[in-house]
Amino acid sequence: MSEIGEIDEGFYSRQLYVLGHEAMHRMGAASVLIAGMRGLGVEIAKNVILSGVKSVTVQDAGQAVWTDLSSQFFLKECHIGQNRATCSLQQLSALNPHVQVSAHTGPLNEDLLLKFQVVVLTDSSLDDQKRFGDLCHSHGIKFIVADTKGLCGQLFCDFGEEHEVLDQDGEIPASTMIQSITKENPGVVICADDRSHGFSDGTKVSFSEVQGMTELNSIGPVEIKFIDPYSFNILDTSGFSAYERGGIVTEVKQSCMLNFKPLSEALLDHDLLKMIDFGKMTRHKTLHLAFQALHSFVKKEHRLPHTWSQLDADALIVMVRELNEVAQLEELDEAAVRKLSYTARGDLGPINAFIGGLAAQEVIKASSGKFMPLQQWLNFDALECLPEQEDQLTESSFSAEGTRYDGQIAVFGSAFQQKLANQKYFLVGAGAIGCELLKIFALIGLGAGEEGRITITDMDFIERSNLNRQFLFRSQDIGKPKSEVAAKAAQEINPRMKITAHQNRLDPDSEGVYDYNFFTGLDGVAAALDTVEARVYLDGRCVQHQKPLLEGGTLGSKGHTLVVVPHLTVSYGRDSSSSKHDIPLCTIKNFPHRIEHTLQWARDQFEGLFKQTPENVNLFLREAGFVERTLGLGDAEALEVLGGVWSSLLNVKDGGQRPTSWEDCVTWARCKWETLYNNDIQQLLHCFPPEQVTPSGLPFWSGSKRCPHPLTFDPNNKTHMDYVVAAANLYGQMYGISGTRDSDSIRKTLDKIHVPSFTPKSSVKIHLTDKEMQEDREKESDDSARLEELKAKLASPSLKSSAMRMYPIDFEKDDDSNFHMDYIVAASNLRAENYDIPAADRHQSKRIAGRIIPAIATTTAAVAGLMCLELYKLVQGHQKISSYRTAYIHLGVQHFVLCQPSPAPQLVVSNGTSHSLTDSHCIYIYNLSRSGALRQCRSGFSFGYRQKCCSCIKGCCDDRGSCDFLCSSEVPDMPSLSCTETAM
Repeated sequence: MSEIGEIDEGFYSRQLYVLGHEAMHRMGAASVLIAGMRGLGVEIAKNVILSGVKSVTVQDAGQAVWTDLSSQFFLKECHIGQNRATCSLQQLSALNPHVQVSAHTGPLNEDLLLKFQVVVLTDSSLDDQKRFGDLCHSHGIKFIVADTKGLCGQLFCDFGEEHEVLDQDGEIPASTMIQSITKENPGVVICADDRSHGFSDGTKVSFSEVQGMTELNSIGPVEIKFIDPYSFNILDTSGFSAYERGGIVTEVKQSCMLNFKPLSEALLDHDLLKMIDFGKMTRHKTLHLAFQALHSFVKKEHRLPHTWSQLDADALIVMVRELNEVAQLEELDEAAVRKLSYTARGDLGPINAFIGGLAAQEVIKASSGKFMPLQQWLNFDALECLPEQEDQLTESSFSAEGTRYDGQIAVFGSAFQQKLANQKYFLVGAGAIGCELLKIFALIGLGAGEEGRITITDMDFIERSNLNRQFLFRSQDIGKPKSEVAAKAAQEINPRMKITAHQNRLDPDSEGVYDYNFFTGLDGVAAALDTVEARVYLDGRCVQHQKPLLEGGTLGSKGHTLVVVPHLTVSYGRDSSSSKHDIPLCTIKNFPHRIEHTLQWARDQFEGLFKQTPENVNLFLREAGFVERTLGLGDAEALEVLGGVWSSLLNVKDGGQRPTSWEDCVTWARCKWETLYNNDIQQLLHCFPPEQVTPSGLPFWSGSKRCPHPLTFDPNNKTHMDYVVAAANLYGQMYGISGTRDSDSIRKTLDKIHVPSFTPKSSVKIHLTDKEMQEDREKESDDSARLEELKAKLASPSLKSSAMRMYPIDFEKDDDSNFHMDYIVAASNLRAENYDIPAADRHQSKRIAGRIIPAIATTTAAVAGLMCLELYKLVQGHQKISSYRTAYIHLGVQHFVLCQPSPAPQLVVSNGTSHSLTDSHCIYIYNLSRSGALRQCRSGFSFGYRQKCCSCIKGCCDDRGSCDFLCSSEVPDMPSLSCTETAM
């Protein structure tokens, strides 16, 4: 950030929802040193610079060599022989204009380190790690060591004697409404919300708005004891007043103080080792010794072990055994030590992306106090990426060739490099993960051969908010297609890349482009998508055409990866999300009790007032059959749509809603305010008075039903005026009328406006449930006369004038000058005031109403790295499911679960044999049955795999009762069944 106290919210938009303003301010004061500018160092530097610390100094006294180009994405072939830090400086500086970036080409020394708050060592000796670690520990400097060797990586953190963690998990404090509180010791709180309270044992909470037992509102944070998801115990309430109604309980975040050991001491403490892959219980402790032994080997031999050298591997194993005489591990994974020795000269982009993402996240924790740091060691390996048949490997096939892939050839050999080069891959999405994947694709040479190619598609254009995490883009690229810019940037990393960039949305409309021939020509697909629906669709296309799929996603500091291998692993599957998470319409319309409800209401208001109605008007003007088609929607909906069209075409002076001046727009906005925040609330309270009780004798306004109160307009109230200013300007925009932000002139107009009085009506019915609302809509209504009247009015030829055209407004959350978020924030917070719901600031409102997915570069890099490790396995053709990994990571709290993916379902036929049943079979069957190509089965078919197959499997049998799922020419290895057999 350019100055402490200023945060460029446009640039840091998505990251702010991960870290928050306070953490960003603290980061803005931190100076960071990153030593070593090989692939791992530049990855850490890239992520830290994007995050927004005060300054980053990159140090490297060495010169670029060919192996560096395997993972150092800012080095080019022309940089061979030049200083790595100097060559990387310009591109690193261009990542974030708010961060000061400098290079130091001399050696590390104590005077240099003492200038920084955070020091990161990469590509360093164990002696330097100990020496500089002790120095940093004694001076309160946060110290991080990151290292990668081939398919293995290591991370260490020392944040000093006292490091305060201000927010341990970064989650939004949980909050819930209260249904009742007992008077006993301990008191029991029962929650009334429509979801679990989200508190765990020991959580501290505060109370507010409790009526009756008001003592709770004024006491400090109370520690709870979990009972179940909807209730918990608190302190002794037997001496408090009796609980009456209402109240909100909110989690109070607690800081904690951590103590770290210096590296020289922590090196011997195996209790400080972090477990990642639970399928490698023994290996992670062995690797801790193996890395120490590797340092000793280098110190003795002045080199790393030769690639795939049995002699050097034997020597390293001896060193590990000697170390274990002190460590006393019960079991050593000597096979892992041997593989580490074989591949230690390797330098791989995917490993550096993963470890680099983790290390950069630790820098953020060190400088911000946000999230729980690593305590203190983490060892990682992806040795399962090596060929499953290692007996075919020879030392000679791994020798350096003087190419940009030497660091990768050292691990996998030249034959595999050629195979990578000739791959044909489809990358869907060029956003944050897409950019990271393209970077790694370029580094590893995917699709860079004569027969290879990468096809990428993304329909979006670059926005300023993308620059903080989609690192292939720069400010001069704003407004350009993402796919084209990303493809060009990847080719700058590796000029041999063959990339075709498209701007198509992947959906049924683009199946003419991405057809059978396209998919059959692919070797695999990588998904970098941001919606579940898009993932499900792409997954269906992949399994239909039997293509492997790499899938990954992030949510703030959380990430997930999945690999789908035809016939081996389970597919992504259908969207399992349920409408149970949707907010009921009646809650939004009449009974909100959370700010999410009022923000959804405000979004609905925006869409209905400023988009849907003008779109309907334009359809009416453009399409002759609009009225007749609308009448077919049902009387209630037709009346609403046609009534809106008619009033929007009729001028205000004639009793309509169409303004002819700016003053008309202000008048409309003021009257709309009165309707929404006063009249509608009066009507609601008329139907359900504050003291109303239910048939069972309980208060109607209790639990999640908050009793509202009407508001009185005050031109001196900022929120009241914000609504009028935004609403009037948006209303004017729909009709092509220019407005103003001048509140003083608007107040003068308001003084002249007559606001009609309002009297509640007893005939109005307010629905209590969505079911009741739907039932009433389906009942026969007496709207035919009104509809006929509207139909006759809209038949007037004078209305079909192009001058009546309106300008629909598409909601855009990231433009602070367009009044969109101004309207949403004001409309929501006024609604919240009606119901005594705590208001939300603009930042929080934008996240919820704009459905923004929090994002940070560190998680994106780590996820892309894990995805590309799975890519190595796919290209080699691994057939053991134990070789593959599904990953769930949370960098904020150092939570990692890497596990074997679920196997593909098996189909058991009558002869006892098993066959792999994948989604492609189900989808293909479904498509055939829908097209009529398959005839109905006369007898029932019991099918137990997935519901989507149950309805279509019956169409797979011919008249003779035999059942061919698919012909072998379409999908091989698919068995034939009789109709009475059962799929298990």
